Amino acid sequence: MTEIYFDNSATTRISPEALRVFCEVSEEHYGNPSSRHSRGADAERLLDDARGAVRGALGATGGEVVFTAGGTEANNLAILGRLRAKPRFMRGGKILTTAGEHASVSHPVESLRSAGLTVAAIPTAGGVLDLDTLRREATPDVCLVSMMLVNNESGALYDLAAVAKIVHAACPDAVFHVDATQAFLKIPFTVKSLGCDLVTVSSHKIRGPKGVGALWISPAVIKNRGIAPVTLGGGQEGDLRSGTENVPGIAAFAAAVRDGLAAREETIAHLADLRAYLIDRVQHTPALAEVRVNLPPVAAPHIVSLTMPRIKSETMLHYLSSKGIYVSSGSACSSHDAHLSSAMLAFGLTEREADTTVRVSFGVTNTREEVDTFLAALADGVAHLIRTR
Repeated sequence: MTEIYFDNSATTRISPEALRVFCEVSEEHYGNPSSRHSRGADAERLLDDARGAVRGALGATGGEVVFTAGGTEANNLAILGRLRAKPRFMRGGKILTTAGEHASVSHPVESLRSAGLTVAAIPTAGGVLDLDTLRREATPDVCLVSMMLVNNESGALYDLAAVAKIVHAACPDAVFHVDATQAFLKIPFTVKSLGCDLVTVSSHKIRGPKGVGALWISPAVIKNRGIAPVTLGGGQEGDLRSGTENVPGIAAFAAAVRDGLAAREETIAHLADLRAYLIDRVQHTPALAEVRVNLPPVAAPHIVSLTMPRIKSETMLHYLSSKGIYVSSGSACSSHDAHLSSAMLAFGLTEREADTTVRVSFGVTNTREEVDTFLAALADGVAHLIRTR
């Protein structure tokens, strides 16, 4: 049975070059980068090179790159570290975020709400940030804004440059954090174009190894000591993330970054072609007439959200999986929860619709032929599963 992997927003298969680097560094560059001998210095150079690769891919000429164990930790460092650095905001501070954020943002934000901060979640109906609501909520007591650039379930691309202009004009104490996990190397952006202070990226979303992420911190935030460590210990990563660095994983992440940056335009064009082809085929295939494509007005090139006719997403997911076709019923980080997708509810779906929606997400190795095979299986699944209800 031929495998078709359309769950690249959950994770990607590691690239041959990233895997080669991971193995080479594991075997040959095994020193602890904190050790004060040549083996340690060798490992430290690899970390410095990796920081440069990430910084370059973000278009950042300065600032710090702090390596973490993944995007979740980087988001927690940005959010909780901001309030740890400036505890005065725990008394009367305000956080702005979006409705339908990834759990690695929404959960730490909710923990701060429970601790006494005010939280405003800006609506994202139809995949569009409500900038009028943002203008009303952008008050001088805002200390942190944390928003995703690309929604991991709907694929909506949010206008965060507009957010930055509003926030920087109205909120003098605000630090602007962007979760770019789904956008990195799939959407052309720089830290300057976004107008942000903090950016989260993740290795395994771009064909690097799992268990590695990074948080870019602007020079201004570093200078003002606007973020503090959440993990305490030996003071690694500029005293912002203690713990011995995963040098093989970080070096492999850097290899994936370099490869991804070199091929970014070609990759974006390829992903956009697959997305457009799938949408056109769904909309012009009679057997899929009841399948609805949830279309944001501006979207990332690699994500498509499909709502099934009266078929639970988990049921369709397992049907497709039995044929070697892998899609998602929502965020992989929440897939074991019984809760409905907050992202798709915020998009505007009803609870029933959210419970019958699947996500297709493409990677660089996918093809139009795989799209054809997937849609044939989807049509069979719709016919079969509705009949057997």
